[in-house]
Amino acid sequence: MRFDELILPQPLMLGITEAGFSTCTPIQEHTLPITLTGRDIAGQAQTGTGKTAAFLITLFTRLMQNPSAQSNHPRSLILAPTRELVVQIEQDAQLLGRHCGFTIQAIYGGVDYMKQRDALRDGADVIIGTPGRLIDYLKQKVYSLKEVEMLVIDEADRMFDMGFIADLRFILRRLPPFDKRQNLMFSATLSTRVMELAYEFMNMPQKVSVTPEKMTADNVEQLLYHVARKEKFPLLLGLLRRDGMARTMIFINTKREGEYLHDRLNANEFPCRLISGDVEQRKRLRILEDFKDGKLPILIATDVASRGLHIDGVSHVINYDLPQDCEDYVHRIGRTARAGAEGKAISMADEDGAFFLEAIEEYIKSKIPTEWAEDELYVTDYVRTARPKMKPKIGQDNTRGTGSRNRTQKSSKPTSAVKPVTKAAPPNEAAGSADSMEKKKRRRRKKKPVGAEPLNVTTVSDTDH
Repeated sequence: MRFDELILPQPLMLGITEAGFSTCTPIQEHTLPITLTGRDIAGQAQTGTGKTAAFLITLFTRLMQNPSAQSNHPRSLILAPTRELVVQIEQDAQLLGRHCGFTIQAIYGGVDYMKQRDALRDGADVIIGTPGRLIDYLKQKVYSLKEVEMLVIDEADRMFDMGFIADLRFILRRLPPFDKRQNLMFSATLSTRVMELAYEFMNMPQKVSVTPEKMTADNVEQLLYHVARKEKFPLLLGLLRRDGMARTMIFINTKREGEYLHDRLNANEFPCRLISGDVEQRKRLRILEDFKDGKLPILIATDVASRGLHIDGVSHVINYDLPQDCEDYVHRIGRTARAGAEGKAISMADEDGAFFLEAIEEYIKSKIPTEWAEDELYVTDYVRTARPKMKPKIGQDNTRGTGSRNRTQKSSKPTSAVKPVTKAAPPNEAAGSADSMEKKKRRRRKKKPVGAEPLNVTTVSDTDH
């Protein structure tokens, strides 16, 4: 199906044409004829198949066909689990709706708080945001949700995984009644708990699934190496040198492992950057922009970047750590081979990762092809770096040994918190006090329960010892 076969407003069609879209993807072909009639849907499709464009086209069409009086309150709300996904949806919305005349505002944490608050107060037709900051502004009555005509929930299953379900329900309960608005839910996976949420807050949604029996894209070439933990990095270097990966995403499970990998790759002349959940938002966006523009060849990331991000030209995805959640495997390798392109996904199963392999293969309903690396592929002449030290938790004292004594010696003035040193008691007094304490301990007996029969127990007095 082509977009010009659908009945769409002319300003929207102009934006679609300028974006380079001409033919609908399978999820768009199955959902747009339903959503353009005003019905609710819960759409499931593998990642990278155009879910974002599907709900944005529906959203702009509805707002243009139903003009309303000028108001500072939003007419549509799009909820997403991560900041990066919010930024990407906003970019796609600005691209497709550039001629529609709507004000689009992204709301997420990690950036200027007052700037976003003022933008909301000035008014926006379309709000795209994460639940946390949206609730913050909503409690301050910066904006109202009473005029929302369309609700979109993207990556709904991730909302549950990240613990946003309570926040999500808080927002949904403050929207107009479900039959007074159109509701769209899209995700790569629609579990039972997600569908329960859909039936609770949506108006008889129709479930639309596109190729659910095959979880991974056909154009992704998957490959698995069984490797010892200490040999993972030498193998990674060998693969990078052999294949010359121009634009590569490397996924790890923990930030600490990512920092260690980041230091070693840069020390061995492979420029890379790391993004994780606690990296400052501005820095994360800057790193992503450099990677999208081709300035950065390698991006190391935790699962914060595994969902929803569309980056053209990613040639390789490497699972340096196999994910513990089988669904995350699908989302990780979905960063390559997007929009019909080809890509390669390489996974490394070490002593720990091998335990997750069976669940992953059961979930994707296929075996991952295994290849045994030749000895020549392992690099031995590489620069070694020290593993970063664990950072102490807040309020934790990580000083050991003489460190605490040195710190005490440096303090020249006594403080009230330091107890005065008392003289040691004479040996005979110390022994006497110890004997008296021992006698007190022996004299303690449990109280006899009320009404209990006396026990024939012979007690020994203290003087018998």
